[in-house]
Amino acid sequence: MKDVSTLGPDSGVGVAPKVWRGRYFEDIEVGDIYRSRLGRTVESADNTWFTLLTCNTNQVHFNSEFAGQTAFGRPLVNSCLTLSIVVGLTVADTSENAMANLSWTDIKLPAPVFAGDTIWAETEVLATRPSRSRPNVGVVSVRSRGINQRGTVVIEFLRSFMMYRRTAPEAAGCFPDPATPWTVGS
Repeated sequence: MKDVSTLGPDSGVGVAPKVWRGRYFEDIEVGDIYRSRLGRTVESADNTWFTLLTCNTNQVHFNSEFAGQTAFGRPLVNSCLTLSIVVGLTVADTSENAMANLSWTDIKLPAPVFAGDTIWAETEVLATRPSRSRPNVGVVSVRSRGINQRGTVVIEFLRSFMMYRRTAPEAAGCFPDPATPWTVGS
């Protein structure tokens, strides 16, 4: 397995591009491992808002008195929020140029997440193939996991998505041309 998150300029992979537009289907290889550059600390407010937005009425997520009487002793972070954060942490490395998600399967939650935990994501590419129906995309299958600040795996799952090829019309840059020249600096 090749951990591409630690490769430097002498690795044969090259240096970071001046303009980052994400990876495309051609950039992904089976065995690549991506580790999120950033961690994300889950705050109590994140958990409360997510629970409210998703209409989840299980008190273990928002009632400290109730949660204090459970085996966990305090509110649990909503597991769908954990999934969403970990998927989000993987996007810059894996699916910034995805056309569509196809599946999330085999979701496992081996350890709880609590407010104050910081989560990082690690992803391994398991398979790639050209799309049979869309010539401008390929299908990528990965496994991802979220790891907290203590090195504990808190979630694992499989994910498949369709990803644009570098030559796809949708891959063209979309930054607007400025209507006026710079007016500051020299």
